[in-house]
Amino acid sequence: MPRSVVLASATVAVVALLGATQPASAASVVLGAGLATVCSKAAIAGRSDPKAIETCTIALETQAMGPRDRAGTFVNRGVLKLRRKSYDDSRADFASALRLKPDLGEAHVNWGASLIAQAKYAEGLSEIDRGMALGVDEPAKAWFNRAIAHEGLDDPTAAYLAYQKAAELAPEWSEPQKQLARFTVSRR
Repeated sequence: MPRSVVLASATVAVVALLGATQPASAASVVLGAGLATVCSKAAIAGRSDPKAIETCTIALETQAMGPRDRAGTFVNRGVLKLRRKSYDDSRADFASALRLKPDLGEAHVNWGASLIAQAKYAEGLSEIDRGMALGVDEPAKAWFNRAIAHEGLDDPTAAYLAYQKAAELAPEWSEPQKQLARFTVSRR
C-alpha cells in the first residue's frame, strides 16, 4: 500500500531572549498504517513523552518505509526530542531526515528552531530561511521562528514584520497576535 507524507506543524516550548515566546517547529505527518503514523500523530498532538519517542524509534527500526516517510519519521522523532530540550539529539534526527530528503523544508525549519532555543539566532535564521526556500506546508510557523531569531539579534523591526506575516498567514493562530501586542509602533 503506497503511503504519502503530508507536512504539518507542532509548537515547541522554548524560552526566547525577549519574553516567553515559543518557536514553532514543523512535524511530518505520515499517512497510512503502522507505528510511523502513530509517531506522526504524537508529534502533531504536541507530545514529548519517552513512550512517543520509543514508538518513533521502533517504527524507524522495524517498519518498511520509502525515503520520504522515513525522513518524515525522523523529523517527527526530532520534534519530540526538541520538545524535551534534547537539542543535539533532535538535530541528529533532522540531519538523518535531510540525508534521505535534502529538500525537506520542515527538517531545516526544525533545525533552526533547535538553534534558536540555544540562542544561536543567526544560525537558526539561516536554517529557517533555507527551509522556507525549499517550501514548507505551514509557513506561518517558519515566519514566527524568524521573528524570534530577529528579536534575539536585536532587530525589533524585522521581528515585528515577521510576526505580522505569521499572523497574516495563520489568522486563527493566537500566538503571533500575542507577540505583536508587545510592540509599540511609532513613525519617525
